[in-house]
Amino acid sequence: MEIRDHLDRLLQLDDTPKRIISLVPSQTELLVDLGLEQNIVGITHFCVHPAFLKQIKTRVGGTKKVNLRKIEELEPDIILCNKEENTKEMVEQLEKIAPVHISDVSNLEDAYHLMADYGKIFNCEELATTMVTSIQKKAASLKKMANESQRLKVAYFIWNDPLMVAGNGTFINAMLELNNFENVFSEERYPVTTAKELKDKEVDICLLSSEPFPFTEEHKSRFEQFSGSVEIVNGEYFSWYGSRLLEAMDYFKDFH
Repeated sequence: MEIRDHLDRLLQLDDTPKRIISLVPSQTELLVDLGLEQNIVGITHFCVHPAFLKQIKTRVGGTKKVNLRKIEELEPDIILCNKEENTKEMVEQLEKIAPVHISDVSNLEDAYHLMADYGKIFNCEELATTMVTSIQKKAASLKKMANESQRLKVAYFIWNDPLMVAGNGTFINAMLELNNFENVFSEERYPVTTAKELKDKEVDICLLSSEPFPFTEEHKSRFEQFSGSVEIVNGEYFSWYGSRLLEAMDYFKDFH
């Protein structure tokens, strides 16, 4: 089988991969929901969904640094990575062990593409197609509802010190657009900002993400000077681009 990943790299697979290592949390969850739990042999420390997985699968490290010896001992048929989550240097080392598929997901179409890729690679095309269709229907319903609401200017915070936000070109930004929010940060992917800049932006609502920095209700008071509305949001629903999107579409409806 020949397949090109999202970076247009050609992968040569002799057969359907039976032993999978996933180094991206949202992709790990996607594999499970595609019925491939038994084929997963290695995951990261951050692969927390489904929760029981970390008890029965070998954890090979984080998303930026892995134990190459452990990975080699697991004898994977394929290793699944992501351009943003994993480093180029890591991928170069992993390619010496097994074929590496790299995803690059910045919007829903990219997410659908990834699901279709996995359907083809792992011989579960029917289930992958059903999943994509279900998410598309929910997304269309959400978009219609969101477009009927007032378009608010938003700042989506992912870090507290320094103040860091999600900007243009990110999957988070695509989810904000789907919800009819106008991201006030549109130049960089993850810019660092300041109190002065935020006040000048005239933000309608500040969204504080639960990840990667774990914002809680205690942090809200700091952001009230920038906006009349401050909300804590579940970061997984804004940044995980796998099967969690099915739940995300229902979660987003609470905004409208």
